[in-house]
Amino acid sequence: MSAWVIRGLGMAVLHGAAITLLAKYAVYHPTDQTLVVSLALAVLVGAAALWSALDAWRGLPDRGRVWFIAALVAGPVAGILYVIGRAVFVDQTGVSELGGALTGGAAFSALLVLVPAGLGLFVGGRIGRSSSADREESRR
Repeated sequence: MSAWVIRGLGMAVLHGAAITLLAKYAVYHPTDQTLVVSLALAVLVGAAALWSALDAWRGLPDRGRVWFIAALVAGPVAGILYVIGRAVFVDQTGVSELGGALTGGAAFSALLVLVPAGLGLFVGGRIGRSSSADREESRR
């Protein structure tokens, strides 16, 4: 499987699950959401940044393009998963929610993958590798 497919679908599932859980939480705690939303955003940002930093540290070829395409895939797929998850687990949301999820929601999810991934690629590329890892890489 292609690297961008794995990263894109992985991030889409994570985003879809997170926003579905936030919607479920909002049903039971409509006035007390600040901490939970902040924690969810931190987890989503941290996951993208850490995964991309590991890709940069390992020297994945063409990693910038991989994460760009992964962000473009993750946005709409996360929107679709959110509508499905909300329909099944929260409030029987219908297809009418799909338009908003595929426009604004998808753009937000894509940016929530792309920006931390760019930061992770930058930081991961700057982290020093051990000399044995460099020797192993040069043998290949």
